[in-house]
Amino acid sequence: MSDAQQFWNSRYAGDDYTYGTDPNDFLVKALAGENIGRAFSLGEGEGRNAVWLAERGGEVASIDASDRGVAKTLELAESRGVQVAAQRGFLEDLKLADGRYDTIISIFAHTDPDLRRRLHRQAVDALAPGGVLVIEAYSPRQLTHGTGGPRDERLLVTVEDFREELVGLQFEILHEIERDVIEGTLHTGWAAVVQCKARKPL
Repeated sequence: MSDAQQFWNSRYAGDDYTYGTDPNDFLVKALAGENIGRAFSLGEGEGRNAVWLAERGGEVASIDASDRGVAKTLELAESRGVQVAAQRGFLEDLKLADGRYDTIISIFAHTDPDLRRRLHRQAVDALAPGGVLVIEAYSPRQLTHGTGGPRDERLLVTVEDFREELVGLQFEILHEIERDVIEGTLHTGWAAVVQCKARKPL
């Protein structure tokens, strides 16, 4: 078992949902009025966002390194009467089919810069024409807040990172803001985030 898998299995070990069961606020706002269609969630965790996509009528798949996170995703989906094709796996090994997805999301799924760039390239290629990519992640300014997220600046993102790495998409939302992030017990308070909604041209 990898260090990452052990870390996240430990974090998700309890019966409670570490980041809650409600979807991310920005995700809900960004996808209002959108057709979810075929959707994929990167680093889904315990299922709160993937299950919400499924409740919106999406055909949803997700990946997470944690066995426990995947199990809780499936449990949450069952309790809500929807299905999520949740798989245990590593983002390093992920291969998404080109042009397959109408919606791809990445909510606080922080990785090292090299992997992030590869995932962003895959996401651009994997979107169908008209499909949308929604991302929320902590920015380097989050280090001054201490209300969640990685403590390693290399894992944090900037608006410019997204401009450079998501070439081929049209940005509908791209900004850095500070806002209250209240999600479970570990995202709790005023935070500095980058929010992105980008669409693949028809």
